[in-house]
Amino acid sequence: MIMTATMCLALNMFFEARNEPLIGQQMVAEVTLNRVESSSYPDTICEVVYQKQQFSWTHDGLTDDPTKMSYLDKQAWEEIYKAAAIILSEPETYLPGTDTTHYHADYVWPYWADELEYVSKVGTHLFYKNRES
Repeated sequence: MIMTATMCLALNMFFEARNEPLIGQQMVAEVTLNRVESSSYPDTICEVVYQKQQFSWTHDGLTDDPTKMSYLDKQAWEEIYKAAAIILSEPETYLPGTDTTHYHADYVWPYWADELEYVSKVGTHLFYKNRES
């Protein structure tokens, strides 16, 4: 599989939010792109997505190839890949415009959650940004 920015963004959206509403998928894309823009993270989408233990799907031991999954997952993959391409072509139009750099599922509480500013809940994910100084 050739890893392009679109592929890496789509994979992150798919594995992190394929069962979430579209806005949830867009929020995951926004977190990814906000990290690329931040000096605290790597400079490319693929480097951000595959940064060690940042997104659980990259180290869960399961297949990372959506085309080898169920029929419904394959359909979701096609839609998410298209959405990722559109987001990358016009992020200011298709992203919510938050400064979010973190999120987690609502059934876990990571150690870093209390250090960041809560922004919103979308589907089963809670989104955060750095606190204003």
